[in-house]
Amino acid sequence: MANLTEAFMQALQTTEEDGDPAPLVALFADDATLQNLTTQLWRGQEGARQFWQTYLDNFQTIRSQFTHHSDDGHTGLMEWQATGQLADGTDIAYRGASVIEHDGQKVSAFRTYYDSAAFVKPAVETEA
Repeated sequence: MANLTEAFMQALQTTEEDGDPAPLVALFADDATLQNLTTQLWRGQEGARQFWQTYLDNFQTIRSQFTHHSDDGHTGLMEWQATGQLADGTDIAYRGASVIEHDGQKVSAFRTYYDSAAFVKPAVETEA
């Protein structure tokens, strides 16, 4: 049987493929917290739905490939690389790591850290 980290990874790939955050949201506890590089904190299953829908809305397509993961029964760590196209059609590739805290059944906390520079468009050089 897969551990919760492996179930999370599968749910994320299903969500990315189908564009529906429901498989991920189902893994979160009612009092869960979610954080990314912003200062915002999302709470509960509705917060999880908003978090993952916002994530999906950034992209036309996105696919995460996991390069390493571990789970000690309470904490899961996932290292990943993601490739796809932003909502405006620009290609993107970036990498990061995500941490989940869980009880083996539900995620109580999710934190993700990634290369935010990949989302910044370089300044257009002008000829002098």
